[in-house]
Amino acid sequence: MIDTKIKQEMKRFISVSDMLISDDPSVLIVTCGLGSCLGVSAYDPVAKIGGLLHVMLPRSAMNPNKAKANPYMFVDTAFPGFIGELQAAGASIKRCKLKVAGGASVQGGIGDHFQIGLKNYIMLRKMFWQQGLLMAAEDIGGYMPRTMSLEIGSGRVWLCSEGVKREL
Repeated sequence: MIDTKIKQEMKRFISVSDMLISDDPSVLIVTCGLGSCLGVSAYDPVAKIGGLLHVMLPRSAMNPNKAKANPYMFVDTAFPGFIGELQAAGASIKRCKLKVAGGASVQGGIGDHFQIGLKNYIMLRKMFWQQGLLMAAEDIGGYMPRTMSLEIGSGRVWLCSEGVKREL
């Protein structure tokens, strides 16, 4: 007998300063508009749990009140919280394949005095170092925004920029 059912993929979108973790193999987590922001995906291939984080600014000291209201806005509060939520869901952070995208200079390099994308990336690297973690892949910098997605069923991470989709 041939099974004619087609498994429907369920897209779940996250916005800036947000994250989502899932163990549902039919879920595709998507975040759009990664300019200077960073997208961080994590996938534990044993537990089959993954998550996607979209973080906006490097340091919570920039605005402690906003950091308290939304810790996923700042790299230094978002990443530890993201790791904690993954572990609470049953993932092992040491087994997770971690992939990062974004950190662009959205003003084309000229006049990008604040360099938020670069500062976000430097802060994230510091957080990885403090946790003893390595990145499995990254697509950082440049001048174009990206869309990042994580397939929970396979752990595959996709990037789309300028109409081109590719696996990270």
